[in-house]
Amino acid sequence: MVYSIFIPIQFNFKMVRFTTILFTSVRRYSPTFIDSLRIYVRGGTGGAGLMHLGGIGGRGGDVLIVGTPDSEFSLKDLKNKFPEKRFSADAGEPSSRRSLSGWNGRSIFIQVPQGITIFDADTGKKIGIVNKAGDRLLVARGGKGGDRFNRFQSRKGESRKLLLDLRLIADVGFVGFPNAGKSTLMNAISKATPTIADYPFTTLRPHIGIMEYPDFRRISCADLPGLIEGAHINLGMGHKFLKHIERTKLLLFVVDVFGFSLYTNHNLRDAFENVQLLTKELELYNKKLISRPAILVFNKMDMEGANDKLEIALEKLSSWENYVDSLPEDMIPNRQMNFSSILSISAKQGTSLYELKDSIRQAIDEIVTPKLRLTGDENNKELEKLHERSLETNLVRNVIV
Repeated sequence: MVYSIFIPIQFNFKMVRFTTILFTSVRRYSPTFIDSLRIYVRGGTGGAGLMHLGGIGGRGGDVLIVGTPDSEFSLKDLKNKFPEKRFSADAGEPSSRRSLSGWNGRSIFIQVPQGITIFDADTGKKIGIVNKAGDRLLVARGGKGGDRFNRFQSRKGESRKLLLDLRLIADVGFVGFPNAGKSTLMNAISKATPTIADYPFTTLRPHIGIMEYPDFRRISCADLPGLIEGAHINLGMGHKFLKHIERTKLLLFVVDVFGFSLYTNHNLRDAFENVQLLTKELELYNKKLISRPAILVFNKMDMEGANDKLEIALEKLSSWENYVDSLPEDMIPNRQMNFSSILSISAKQGTSLYELKDSIRQAIDEIVTPKLRLTGDENNKELEKLHERSLETNLVRNVIV
């Protein structure tokens, strides 16, 4: 949401210029990347019963949402394939003299990207989540066929409007203000080519990149567009991008060591203040994010005077209690982020990127390793679950729409 569409005459040219950039960004964002989509689903109508012979009508088909194994599939692909965004299951077969028990209608499976949260579009109630390939969620039941319990009258299937909300799944989520160098860093350490330029709001949609290691280990990274102050109340494009951070295992704070000013009329926030403000924005959006494992990176160390700025930032962080009172009250987080590593790099020059990749891998391994410590019966049960899931996935793929 943008609050600065109507510009007072007394605003200077620089303010007008910033507003134009932000508004253009929103317009460019919409057609290129879709992270939410409304659809209509309806279960099949049940088949009529045959009263004088006691015949039972077939049940209407159900509508289910299933996670696709195709990592490239997107909500935009779903919209392009089904532009009407309406999905109806088949009706049940009515009872007849030749077949007293009618066939059930065919259910349909709507293929969606992994990481989709489904809401009822009318009530806003959360219905469920499709996290992985093969995950299935029943969203509209088919109607019951006619029988003696309902006087052989068939029933209509459920119908509802749904909101499909995508929240990217990645190992690492980049967090920072515009122009901190997130896209440059993403391009340097992974197989991704985000837009890069020397002005804010270059990144208009999330990018996923893959870091590869010599032993073929792969770690996924999400480069999210820069936040602005007030992102937690949806200023700028706040909620559109903050929600993607929820699905990442590790947060990577990317901070310009020289600080950041949203535009020339704003006071310059130094690197320490940027860390505090980013922490506060995450805290106000979702308190659980503050306990998420995190790494702090000070970028642009190739520029003159960077070492002095870094020394000041590290001093303030090491004894933050002595400096936090100088910040505005609404900028002070209730608790500090616990960074497992604090590094200084130059994404542009490639300085210390190997150390950063090693730190990311170590942090991810510490998160994942406890989940792999299964022995005896626990390991056998986990293998059985995986086997059952793979069988279900293979069955579902054959009937996907």
